[in-house]
Amino acid sequence: MNLEGDGLLVRIFIGEQDHWHGKPLYEAIVAKARESGLAGATVLRGMMGFGAKSRIHTAKILRLSEDLPIVIELVDSAEKIQPILPLFEEMVGDGMITLEKVQVIAYRGSPRPKPA
Repeated sequence: MNLEGDGLLVRIFIGEQDHWHGKPLYEAIVAKARESGLAGATVLRGMMGFGAKSRIHTAKILRLSEDLPIVIELVDSAEKIQPILPLFEEMVGDGMITLEKVQVIAYRGSPRPKPA
């Protein structure tokens, strides 16, 4: 897949405890992104944060059971990102979705070994 030049970056901010149809929301979002043929997705677990309700979520030792922040980043062309945005909006209850233009400098994967 050639993905260089203009692209879009989607960032989805949710909580670790958020779910979609019985599975963790971050897993469901990554699965939908893969099904849609997006170039890739990365899930980042935050150590501390707060959202619309201004409630602090932290990984401090005395509060390990708290709902830690999760950020999912997806990058691809506008043509691939735009059609899936409404689904992400439906999936995210409490949270935030951002979109920004990016320049993709390089997108490479290791060549797969040929079967023997």
